[in-house]
Amino acid sequence: MSHNNSGTLLGHPKGLFLLFGTELWERFSYYAMRAILVLYLTDKTIDGGLGWTTQEALSLYGIYTGLVYFTPLIGGWIADNFLGQRRSIIIGGVLMAIGQFTLALPHSVVDPHAVKAFYVGLTFLIIGNGLFKPNISTMVGDLYEEGDNRRDGAFTIFYMGINIGSLLAGVIAGTASAVYGWKAGFLCAGFGMLFSLLIQLFFAQRYLGNIGTVPAAVRDAAKNASGKKEPLTKVERDRLKVIMVMCTFVIVFWAGFEQAGGLMNIYSQEYTNRMIGSFEVPAAWFQSLNPFFIIICAPILASLWVKMGKKEPNSPVKFALAMFSLALGFACMIGAALEQGGDMTVKTSMLWLIGAYFFHTIGELCLSPIGLSMVTKLAPLRLASLMMGAWFGANAIANYIAGEIGSRIGEVGPLAIFSGIAITAVIAGVLLLLLSNTLINWMHGAESSNDDEHVEVKTAEA
Repeated sequence: MSHNNSGTLLGHPKGLFLLFGTELWERFSYYAMRAILVLYLTDKTIDGGLGWTTQEALSLYGIYTGLVYFTPLIGGWIADNFLGQRRSIIIGGVLMAIGQFTLALPHSVVDPHAVKAFYVGLTFLIIGNGLFKPNISTMVGDLYEEGDNRRDGAFTIFYMGINIGSLLAGVIAGTASAVYGWKAGFLCAGFGMLFSLLIQLFFAQRYLGNIGTVPAAVRDAAKNASGKKEPLTKVERDRLKVIMVMCTFVIVFWAGFEQAGGLMNIYSQEYTNRMIGSFEVPAAWFQSLNPFFIIICAPILASLWVKMGKKEPNSPVKFALAMFSLALGFACMIGAALEQGGDMTVKTSMLWLIGAYFFHTIGELCLSPIGLSMVTKLAPLRLASLMMGAWFGANAIANYIAGEIGSRIGEVGPLAIFSGIAITAVIAGVLLLLLSNTLINWMHGAESSNDDEHVEVKTAEA
């Protein structure tokens, strides 16, 4: 794959920062809409909400987020075989912008078909997202040659873009909706998507060269002697096994982590003493702790991985660290539950929650960007975007399980749930450490093990 030498920034190809910007505004668009979706559906006032019940709204929200994580499987396959990643991103971006602007149409325009227009908008968003989401991550991987140890750091920087987008989204769309009504929030989301598209349209050729222009299956076939698709080799099958095993652990991690939006949100609302002097901290602010900690900690971790050089832990070990961090976060929540001592009228210190979010974020940084990076290292070229789609599919399953766990709170109480998740996470972490050598062998040199039985030839940087 030819790289265009548009130079580097902070030791990474400039293309990384182009993709960072594209993703930042696309995520801004997604989270802006997500922040107000349920509120808009359940609002009964003259602001023009749809007046649904909370149950109906949450049920739709669940279906929507599930599809958002599922469609990348299809979008990844289409990009690998027909469209190529760059075209998929542009088409997906256009469809998502149409979706956001459809949601933003004033009721005076769409009545009496407001609900139909709403579903049309969501459909555009879901299809567009399927084409966009897996391909942008795969292109980040394509900026680096095999064996380039900057890749994990690159995904950690890319991941920061996602979180700056989500941090801005809540503030901007939330404020716009509060001042000008729901449609203004959807309008902000639409403009965010347009920014993302414009960045990609104007700068991709300069900073990405031909990355993502030719479908992966076509590039792959061109490398084979026969010029056709070949069956998977043993190495490729082993590497796919690693992705599947890691996906299983990812489900465990996210099922615990995703309690942030549900269970821990309720905990901050009802059982936490949020007073600082005479000021009460709004419960919703705790949701911003995660992107806030990511923006602070991501550059630190990204540079730490590079500094460690040969001693940098491999992906399975980083995943194990993520599990232990998740457990530490829930240990903080156990502390909070013990401080209550079973008396639900006692309000606990907010330091427990801040600690929990901090450890969860460190866990997320050891797992999520590292996982994205790992998929791009291990997936055979012709399946690259499809496997990225499968990775997001594991998130879809985890989100569903998270909801099921959270809904049991009334039956078993917070202490049981927090300790249950903490214990499961520790067991998963220990299992990963035990499996790590096997997994590294199955990677066949995609990640060098520390004893470096197979010394990799580091490709000279272009």
